[in-house]
Amino acid sequence: MLVILAEGFEEIEVVAPIDVLRRAGIQVTSATLAEGIHVTGRNGMTIHADTTLTAADGEQFDCVLVPGGPGVSLLKTDNRVADHLRRQRDRNGWIAAICAAPTVLKGAGVLDGRRYTAHFSVLSELPEALVSERCVVDGRLITSRGAGTALEFGLLIVEKLISSESSSEVARAICA
Repeated sequence: MLVILAEGFEEIEVVAPIDVLRRAGIQVTSATLAEGIHVTGRNGMTIHADTTLTAADGEQFDCVLVPGGPGVSLLKTDNRVADHLRRQRDRNGWIAAICAAPTVLKGAGVLDGRRYTAHFSVLSELPEALVSERCVVDGRLITSRGAGTALEFGLLIVEKLISSESSSEVARAICA
């Protein structure tokens, strides 16, 4: 699994899913857009990422996860992100996005004809978003509407990548 991080990412939308995924035994690689491996979120938390997006280029991942937050503006303008998302779609890999991040997917052309949710603040960009839904799965696309659904989002990714039993085990262990 690849998690793409840009300055201004929404911390809970990164930390909660990564924690849940790793508890389930999923190998998670966090990669920054910048050339350094430290990236700071919207609330001032600095994450030590595993690598950079440049270094991860060419690798294949079961799933690519895009978090929301103000960093979405950087994700939308970086062609490498769109390329990763299109390659993931073309190889029928999983794509996951939370909060405002479905706008990044739209820009990459991977939302066409799909059901998805997103944060209500991006409804003008994504008028078809099912904002009343906490999480939506459509084929190999998983979306979630915001920071408050981050734990549920992570557990849903575990369910889809491994099994509902694994998701239930993690949920039980963390009293979710």
